[in-house]
Amino acid sequence: MTVQRRTLLSAAYDNLRAAVLDGSLAPGSRVTVRPLAEQLGLSPTPIKTALAALEREGFLVAVPHRGYFVPEVSTEDLLELYELREAVDGIAARRAAGATNHAQIATQLRRLLARQRKAIQANNLHSYGDLDLMFHRLIWEGSGSRRLIPIAENLIAQVRLGNRYSAQAPGRLPVAIEEHEAILEAISEGDARTAERHIRRHVREAGLALRRYLGSPDRSDRA
Repeated sequence: MTVQRRTLLSAAYDNLRAAVLDGSLAPGSRVTVRPLAEQLGLSPTPIKTALAALEREGFLVAVPHRGYFVPEVSTEDLLELYELREAVDGIAARRAAGATNHAQIATQLRRLLARQRKAIQANNLHSYGDLDLMFHRLIWEGSGSRRLIPIAENLIAQVRLGNRYSAQAPGRLPVAIEEHEAILEAISEGDARTAERHIRRHVREAGLALRRYLGSPDRSDRA
């Protein structure tokens, strides 16, 4: 693949992914090649390749003989994403706490936590959501795992909507802040097992808050 072709594909992919995430391409809407090619000023080839990549990553759904559609994410879909996050975050926190630079990671997390507190005081849910993602992304990056990071980045995007919902659950934010503090203290102390336990509980509690907020029935078979 030539440099120009990779650049065109990257442009198509980035634009389409952003449109799905920011709601420009609404859930349930059909995504067709020609209008997108005209809108982005690209040929159909990189558009088709980008659509196939986004379908593989779960951002689009391919319907035989009809094309691609933006998926409508159900409560169960979101809860499944939180289960996956619990596993991935647990691995990342354990590795970050065991890293040689764990104290430095904790210092960066502490700065983010201070900004999160200010966002809550200002009742700025949008800012809090962005900072929450930055907090978890820092832990994922701190894991030092090449394979974990792209999986984590994909999950970050797919749970963005769920993060906004769980943050709106009454009383959730003050609890989430305390959970973040427990996570960073464990990482600061280099306590890998405790860091994993705290972050898994944090993600699990966020999922439970989401379930309560959306009125989904509790399922005892979920860990």
